[in-house]
Amino acid sequence: MMKKIKLKWIVILVFILLIISAGGYYYYQQQLAAKNSLAVETVAVARMNMKSVVSATGTIKPVQSVEVSPKITARIKSVPVKENDLVTAGQTVAILEDKELETEKAEAEYKVTNTRAKYKRISYLQSIGAKSDEDLEDALYNYQTAQSALEGVQYNIDETIIVAPMDGMVVGQPKTPGTMAVQGNSSPTVIMRIADLSQKQINAKVDETDIGNIKIGQKATFTVDAYSGKTFTGTVAKISQTDTSDTWDTESSSTTTSSSSTTASVIYYSVTLDVDDSDNLLKPAMTARVEINTADKENTLAVPLTALKTNNSGSYVVLVKPDGSTENRTVTTGIYSDEFVEIVDGLDEGDQVSIEYKAGAATTTKKSSSQGPPPM
Repeated sequence: MMKKIKLKWIVILVFILLIISAGGYYYYQQQLAAKNSLAVETVAVARMNMKSVVSATGTIKPVQSVEVSPKITARIKSVPVKENDLVTAGQTVAILEDKELETEKAEAEYKVTNTRAKYKRISYLQSIGAKSDEDLEDALYNYQTAQSALEGVQYNIDETIIVAPMDGMVVGQPKTPGTMAVQGNSSPTVIMRIADLSQKQINAKVDETDIGNIKIGQKATFTVDAYSGKTFTGTVAKISQTDTSDTWDTESSSTTTSSSSTTASVIYYSVTLDVDDSDNLLKPAMTARVEINTADKENTLAVPLTALKTNNSGSYVVLVKPDGSTENRTVTTGIYSDEFVEIVDGLDEGDQVSIEYKAGAATTTKKSSSQGPPPM
């Protein structure tokens, strides 16, 4: 009797253990499935309109501008124009002191009169044999020298009247009367600056990794801090053939310090853009944040940049199949935007790709040519 009761309890205990084991296994499978579902987040390959841009920073400047400097050294007597005045070519914009020059002119005129009289007298005496040919030549030389000196003084007097070399606006505050204006080729005194503000440009610095995508005639948009929320437009007009530091010029580079050459790790090229500013809102030296439109694609296949990966074979995505298995699919990429990359080959519309994959290794790899790296 006791054996039967004991056997009965053993059977019951085994049955309970089986139920517990089955429940534990079911719970484990559910947790594993939930973990796998969280490991792979997918997005469908879709068609969209894409635009690729190159971003750069530049400075607003007038297309035409000039620094007005003296051709002689003299003190400024008066400046009949002021900042923001509009001037025309040939208009007087500054007058230099000429008192000393007028004194020099009077002396030069006296010398011309004196040497001319001597030349005429000696010319007569030479004609009657009272003076030699050599005496006549000396008198003529002195007369011509005096004439040249007078012309030089008169040139300097004429240069005391400084005129605008072009139509435009006086930009910045001109030098004040009493300032000594120094002539020179290296560092002359700039009395004022005149600029034609009806036409402006941006001088932008473009990274060497992007310069190959820039072409003449490409459209661009840009913003400036002065007009928050307003977007201006422009067009690429010129691309410099040398970098902003002329690092290719080894002769010039050898004269620079070693510290400056080692810190120049990034190469930039100057790109000039013509600016549309019909309302004349932009001012010289404003900082412009430029986006140059380098490519447009309509209705093209694309995936998020977070889906694109790289290995030694090139670019690939993790393709998630309907049964949940995965495959590293090599792809050919096209243009890039801020968030998406064009897929030229390797995927079809509607394919599911992983944008965050943490599970084990993929099962197969399908090869196709790769073009262009993803952004770093």
